[in-house]
Amino acid sequence: MSDTTTPVSVRFGAQGRLVVPSPLREALGFKSGDPLVVRVQEGRLVVESRESAVRRIQERFGFPGRNVVDELIADRRREARSEDEAS
Repeated sequence: MSDTTTPVSVRFGAQGRLVVPSPLREALGFKSGDPLVVRVQEGRLVVESRESAVRRIQERFGFPGRNVVDELIADRRREARSEDEAS
């Protein structure tokens, strides 16, 4: 299976496990132990890397490539320093 766009038939195994064929894992860059995000979208099971999910959400809300949490922490630290200097 060299073409990753061709649908592949798979089955659920024991305990509801689904094995993703290696060419698909390789195409997506999935490695054993990688954290993945799984959701149902329009009746389909969507599996993506956590990094991909974060990028998608950042792009959706207008923060591509930015870590808003780190920015918020940096802003709070600047404010705290300003307050300390003013005291």
